[in-house]
Amino acid sequence: MGIRTFLVGTASAIALFSGAAHAQGSDASAPDADANASDIVVTGYRASLAKAIDVKRNADAIVDSISAEDVGKFPNTNVAEALTLVPGVTVDRQFGQGEKVSILGTDPALNRTLLDGQTVASADWFILDSPGRTFNYALLAPQLVGRVDVYKSPEPRIDEGSIGGTVNVVTRKPLELKPFTMAGQLGYLYNDRSKKGDIQGSALVSWHNEEGTFGILASFQRAKDRLRRDGVETYGTMKADQWAGGNADNPVDSRDNGCVGECATTLSNNLDAISPNAFGTSYFEQGRDRLTYSATAQWKPVDELTLEASWLKIDATYNNLNQSMYAFQGNTWNSLGALTGIEVNNGIVTSASFKNALSVLDVQYREAEMKSDTYRGKASWDGGTWDLTVEGGLSDADGGTKRQVFLEFLNWADYTVNIGGAPKSPGSLSYATDVQGNPNAFVTDPGWSGNTVTKPTSDKERYGQADLGFDFDGALKRIQIGYKYRHHETGQQYAGIALNGLGVAAAQFDPKTVAGNYLRGFSGVNDQMTDRFIISGPSMVDYLEGQTLPTPSIFAAAEFTAGNWNIQEDINAVYAQANFDTGTLRGNFGVRYVNTKTDSAGYVCNAGAPCNSAADWTWQTTKRSYDNWLPSANIAWTAQQDLILRFSAAKVMSRPNYADMTNYFWLSDTVLTGGGGNPNLKPYTSGNLNASVEWYFKQGSILSAEVFYKDISNYILQKTAPESYFNQSQGRVTTYQISRPYNAGSAEVKGFAVAYQQNLPYGFGILANYTYSDGSGEGGQALPYNSKHQASVSPFFESGPVALRATYTWRSKYFTGIDRGDNMFVRDSDNLDVSATYNVTPQIGITLSGMNLTDAEYYAYANTTALPRGVYRSGRKFLATVNFNY
Repeated sequence: MGIRTFLVGTASAIALFSGAAHAQGSDASAPDADANASDIVVTGYRASLAKAIDVKRNADAIVDSISAEDVGKFPNTNVAEALTLVPGVTVDRQFGQGEKVSILGTDPALNRTLLDGQTVASADWFILDSPGRTFNYALLAPQLVGRVDVYKSPEPRIDEGSIGGTVNVVTRKPLELKPFTMAGQLGYLYNDRSKKGDIQGSALVSWHNEEGTFGILASFQRAKDRLRRDGVETYGTMKADQWAGGNADNPVDSRDNGCVGECATTLSNNLDAISPNAFGTSYFEQGRDRLTYSATAQWKPVDELTLEASWLKIDATYNNLNQSMYAFQGNTWNSLGALTGIEVNNGIVTSASFKNALSVLDVQYREAEMKSDTYRGKASWDGGTWDLTVEGGLSDADGGTKRQVFLEFLNWADYTVNIGGAPKSPGSLSYATDVQGNPNAFVTDPGWSGNTVTKPTSDKERYGQADLGFDFDGALKRIQIGYKYRHHETGQQYAGIALNGLGVAAAQFDPKTVAGNYLRGFSGVNDQMTDRFIISGPSMVDYLEGQTLPTPSIFAAAEFTAGNWNIQEDINAVYAQANFDTGTLRGNFGVRYVNTKTDSAGYVCNAGAPCNSAADWTWQTTKRSYDNWLPSANIAWTAQQDLILRFSAAKVMSRPNYADMTNYFWLSDTVLTGGGGNPNLKPYTSGNLNASVEWYFKQGSILSAEVFYKDISNYILQKTAPESYFNQSQGRVTTYQISRPYNAGSAEVKGFAVAYQQNLPYGFGILANYTYSDGSGEGGQALPYNSKHQASVSPFFESGPVALRATYTWRSKYFTGIDRGDNMFVRDSDNLDVSATYNVTPQIGITLSGMNLTDAEYYAYANTTALPRGVYRSGRKFLATVNFNY
């Protein structure tokens, strides 16, 4: 009774008041009397919460679930953001919306997302991303979803590859719905930063015959969003000794020029102080337009046999324009001798002034897309005491950047960079004359004016599996065995050409002053920064199309050549699983065996070659093969009718990210840094322990707590080391600091999560959760995307035709990786979403939603918050929709 007493006390402290939970529009006190529960009809948000609780309560493993309120009515416009309601789940919002999900303190790449139990091929749109094992939830239309299950403990029957957890998105099936179902949405989405709005729409139609033996379902969704992300950025860090002759490539000493007196004294006394290498403002805008089509057919020619075929198509464009205007105070050849003033606090260069030093306007116009086609077929035979399922399918995705046009405009001026107010005020950039508002002041260098590149990616999956199960009476309920084959192929192509001899001013490309709300919400910025100019990306394209340009080549630069790679992965898996149920004790145990073979192919520069022509490169393939035995056990003990205790122990594995397994590298010629892959990486393995207690103290209510521990081997982290390559902009071989992944040894993640959900009187209710996750690698190294603290609160009200809901989430700082030798973190952040629905009739509803109402700041920094790397805001979104459900 000790556990129960603890839970009772905790629930009493959390709840504002307790009482009978009310059905929508009802005053019944059914939760206090289970005998009356069947008399209540619950609809809307309460119904979705009740379904989610049923899934969790009946599962053998440790599972959390989110259910749609009704057909076509998932709780959030983005599936990833809905997952923040699950304890232990955190979401990364680098571009203002949920795209990558972490489970129980692990990197998104160490979790798997499945659609109806299978992989969906996916390709990233962002040119700086390479194909990986993460899933971009922004691609998934929530209208497709009936339920999302988060498996925090594995079962042998579920695909391997996850350290943190597995998300299974369950879609609607026609034979599971009413004979005729039609649902739709028509909405308008507005972003208050870009000040642009777009019409959204979706429709779903499902039908099956009266006998329930044949059914078809089709859906369509169009989602469009024109976002703008404002920010201030820095590009790497440097030591102050670079201004004192410490750069081997150009040992110029500012103390011999303008850095005299107090400047020279401060510099000499603080040679190890750290400064941004460059600092300025960022203006990013993008049009996201996604079309999603799906169709499913089911046929039962006889009672025992069910045949199913499904199709999913995603056609999305992500064209974007990025304009970074920055002072390049660390430029090797143009700024190291230009320092005239310096201030240092706590080892950080908080202010630095320069005379006639370099500034840069980098403008990248990118045409990006993601297209995906997935086909599946499934046949299931139910023989009463035994069943057999055979399934197969393919999923193809193509994406990436079809074309990037990049022009670099240069300026020399007197300026001061000040980051002394960070993190509250991330920094300011002040010029002696109006440079940031003058498009005539920036002109391309005829020697190297920019480049044009293409960087398409592809991702393909082929699979086939068979599952055979036998049902028994007694404590042993079921034995299931199966085999699965997966062939995965992913690759990247990279080609480009330098743009030389242009010598054109930014004023030629339809310049204009940024909108009046530019950098709204940023403290400490000055008028020069908020009144800067921007130019037109299409105007740049038109200009270049009028020039005689060479054809982009993969051998035009070392970075392009090394960016061409291909990985083929063949996976064979067999499993055996036994399910048991003694009445009070149930669960499953078994083992999954997996053999993985990989061929990682890419270009490698020949020893001693300058790496600037086709003859300098060899296409090389690295082969690897490894086996993993993955035993697991899940036990659920019903200690009392309303109290369940669970325990899970398992060995799990996760494969390295695809891009990490290649010879690929990228270079930044101007700051002599870069990054790359490592084809000799080993897979992650982990011993996982999970335990939980769940108290279902009222109908539709739960108080739960869970603890978790992960002992991870072969953890992959980045390290930076010098490598020499041909410098395209300098025309000679220079030394770069290249960050590559490596197996860093062991790591562990441990923590706990608590969750509370209750229907309160008078139509009110609440969900809340908190997660503590402590993760570290060898030597105390932080683990990517592990926030030590995460919390969410979601109160709601539902009575009659009115439904109101708010969701507030907060996560503490987290490490994202190593970039150019710096440990990169993101500061703590919060987010608030609200929605209000009025059901005009049982079939028609109007919903108003506000998303990211805090206009959350994404604050990335290097080593310390006093060194901001990228600070961004993406604006609030407002969505008005009319929902129809019949």
